[in-house]
Amino acid sequence: MEVAVFSSTPYERQYLDEANRAEHHKLRYIDVSLDVDTAGLAAGYGAACIFVNDKANADVLEALHKGGTRLLALRCTGFNNVDLSVAEKLGMKVVRVVTYSPNSVAEHAVALLLAINRKVHRAYNRTRDSNFSLDGLTGFDLYGKTVAV
Repeated sequence: MEVAVFSSTPYERQYLDEANRAEHHKLRYIDVSLDVDTAGLAAGYGAACIFVNDKANADVLEALHKGGTRLLALRCTGFNNVDLSVAEKLGMKVVRVVTYSPNSVAEHAVALLLAINRKVHRAYNRTRDSNFSLDGLTGFDLYGKTVAV
């Protein structure tokens, strides 16, 4: 299948190419976001692959459909940017990522917590300006008790 991949970034291309190695789909990477003005770039492609900031409203879906696109694949869990009723009316299938890695979500939450607690953003700005003062940068110890369930 030929797939127009909108809003693609270099780091995504590496993973998509690796995942596609056994499938041999023809992936066309398009740097711009999908909207009514760029939908024509998918003409002749059976599928369009989009991300969170791409628009798939009624006008966009109709333009995609007119160009031959019959499958919309989202590289995200959310689908609030897709007009599902119009997609259904057009007979366009919509697929999405059902879940993300729960471990990576938890790791990111812990990283954000530590960054806020240890004021990493403020420390980074200071050291960039050759200010190595610790005033106002102390956080607090994170600890917890084990709770039996």
